[in-house]
Amino acid sequence: MGGIPLPGEFGERARDILAGRLVPVPARDAATVVILREGVEVYLLRRKASMAFAAGAYVFPGGSVDPRDADHAIAWAGPSPAEWGAVFRADERIARGLVCAAVRETFEESGVLLAGPSPESVVADTTGDDWEADRLALIDRSLSFADFLDGRGLVLRSDLLRPWAHWITPEVEHRRFDTRFFVAALPPGQRTRDVGGEADQVAWARPADAVDQAKNGQIFLMPPTYRTLGELRDYRTVAEVLAAEREIVSLMPGIAEVDGEMCIVLDDDYGFGPS
Repeated sequence: MGGIPLPGEFGERARDILAGRLVPVPARDAATVVILREGVEVYLLRRKASMAFAAGAYVFPGGSVDPRDADHAIAWAGPSPAEWGAVFRADERIARGLVCAAVRETFEESGVLLAGPSPESVVADTTGDDWEADRLALIDRSLSFADFLDGRGLVLRSDLLRPWAHWITPEVEHRRFDTRFFVAALPPGQRTRDVGGEADQVAWARPADAVDQAKNGQIFLMPPTYRTLGELRDYRTVAEVLAAEREIVSLMPGIAEVDGEMCIVLDDDYGFGPS
């Protein structure tokens, strides 16, 4: 059993939580999407060093659910919220919010939009000043995702997403997220772009290469990202990834005292046990 040391205030916080002197912060519902292109390569963003959570880490696009993401006015094609809820063990309202957050955050952070003018089509190009204006309005929350889709006559394509994992931030963190991981293929014709915001760098990388760079200290990966990349590295095509049968098990890294030091506990291959 290994662990990630929790120095200073985090170590004391961990001791207080284990002793029952401190109640952990509630985890917010969130969604993350692994965008894939043939190769197999994944799209990664490096979070700015100034960010309060996961500063400097390479991550997949994603973020918290906006309360408006559960809006029933959103045009929808593909598996229903109830079906997604069954997969992720969530009620229908939360599942609707998670899927909408996955599509919205992916567009905000990469420019990729998993929606189309009909249930059988997908937007071919999201470049241009008008798309950028909408993206920025979504980010500052002056535009809801439902109004964005409605204004453009678009249908959310939940069938372009596949469930992959469920991770919950350790109890010791000040900001915690209850995150469902999705995978999706880069739609034909669409291009990712450096969109700024919370990220200062973007990259396409083969999963095995990203894992090796993390092992060598060249990049920083949060354990869920590291593990997800490790799971993806043996797939030969995007179609194989999308066809993978996944049992979604909730995973939450624990906190424990290891050799007198408070740690987030994990085994040597970053494989956490069920929460």
